[in-house]
Amino acid sequence: MSVSRKAIILSAGQGKRLLPFTAQRPKCLLPLGGRTVLEWQIAALAANGVEEVVVVTGFEAQAVETVIRARADDGILVRPLHNPFFEVADNIGSCFVARHEMMDGDFVLLNGDTLFHPSLFAEAKTQVDAPIVVTVDHKERYDSDDMKVQLDGRRLVAIGKTLTEEQSHAESIGMLFFSDDGGRIFADALEQTIRREGGLKRWYLSVIDELAGQATVHTANIQGREWCEVDFPKDLPAAERLGTRMWREQVGAPEDGAALCSRAP
Repeated sequence: MSVSRKAIILSAGQGKRLLPFTAQRPKCLLPLGGRTVLEWQIAALAANGVEEVVVVTGFEAQAVETVIRARADDGILVRPLHNPFFEVADNIGSCFVARHEMMDGDFVLLNGDTLFHPSLFAEAKTQVDAPIVVTVDHKERYDSDDMKVQLDGRRLVAIGKTLTEEQSHAESIGMLFFSDDGGRIFADALEQTIRREGGLKRWYLSVIDELAGQATVHTANIQGREWCEVDFPKDLPAAERLGTRMWREQVGAPEDGAALCSRAP
């Protein structure tokens, strides 16, 4: 299957669980090892042949747009798409606002708080063999906040934070690939879900959970590749270490030259 040259990044949220670091900026703009989370994502996508990035904005949208305009990555088009409902809807609202971007070909959907090494994306895209592919990692135990995944081989059976220990075989890292008619199927399901009572408060991955019961949703295993979710203050040290390593690899900066966001809010 072909792999998209387009990405949609969901960066509308403030990241209140990261306060006070996100009091004046969304978590996608936290500096980690010399670049913001968003800039690292764009750089990793550009390194893997992605040509167009749509960034869904919300909290402090102008600050995000400023970073987009000032980006130094050549050969990749980055444009914002504002979600005016970010304060009243969960991330399904950002997907709903971007649904028209999902109808014209293959794409990858990214959570705005997933920091990842470019080699992870390269590995994941080699495993895209179904209209919808969810990138997953494996570990010994999963906690209540992990977006857990139940598997049958590579097929996704269920996904959600409430899966039991016995059902939890992997966790979603917040990177999904859509090809062929996968984007249209997802966009149609989004519309149906958001019309229901309580639909605005759903996670978009609850739509993937429902689709897994109707069609084949595969997974891409990136176990051993470097990534981290930037969701709580306790996540910052690991994210800084990954950002610093990538900075040294890509920019050649010395280790003590990284800008570490945990030093000050």
